Amino acid sequence: MAKIQARTQSEGPEDGLREKMIAINRVTKVVKGGRILGFAALTVVGDGDGNVGMGKGKSKEVPAAVQKAMDEARRNLARVSIKNGTLYHGVKGHHGAASVEMFPAPKGTGIIAGGPMRAVFEVMGITDVVAKSHGSSNPYNLVRATLDGLKKQSTPSQVAAKRGLTVEEIFAVAA
Repeated sequence: MAKIQARTQSEGPEDGLREKMIAINRVTKVVKGGRILGFAALTVVGDGDGNVGMGKGKSKEVPAAVQKAMDEARRNLARVSIKNGTLYHGVKGHHGAASVEMFPAPKGTGIIAGGPMRAVFEVMGITDVVAKSHGSSNPYNLVRATLDGLKKQSTPSQVAAKRGLTVEEIFAVAA
């Protein structure tokens, strides 16, 4: 299996989005006359301000597979709340056998995360985070688990609205 981990596209996109290629796999279709070779690409795209999307693409050629994946990632952009380059609170995400734990970190800590998780954080603009993956190390499932955990995040105003309180009342109770 041919894999290329977290390579940045050299030519910058015109729309201001950050792009990261996470993995390329060589795939094979067995037919009556032999084997048909192709490539599958996994990419993430973000704007550096909390929007992030994941895309998969398949083609006979690597550049075409990567382009299809980038286009799909652009179509699947989702908004995630971030606070000064980190998370609001610790969250866990799951997808298949992959589990991910993510925690906010103080300014200057950097991105302490492995492989596919690091690429997701970089493109969406998170600069300080601690993350740990458990279970499967499949990059597809790790990216999905990371996005699942990020979507579970709640801002203080969202928590206040759920509880029928104001943000000040929530922080006064916590103090």
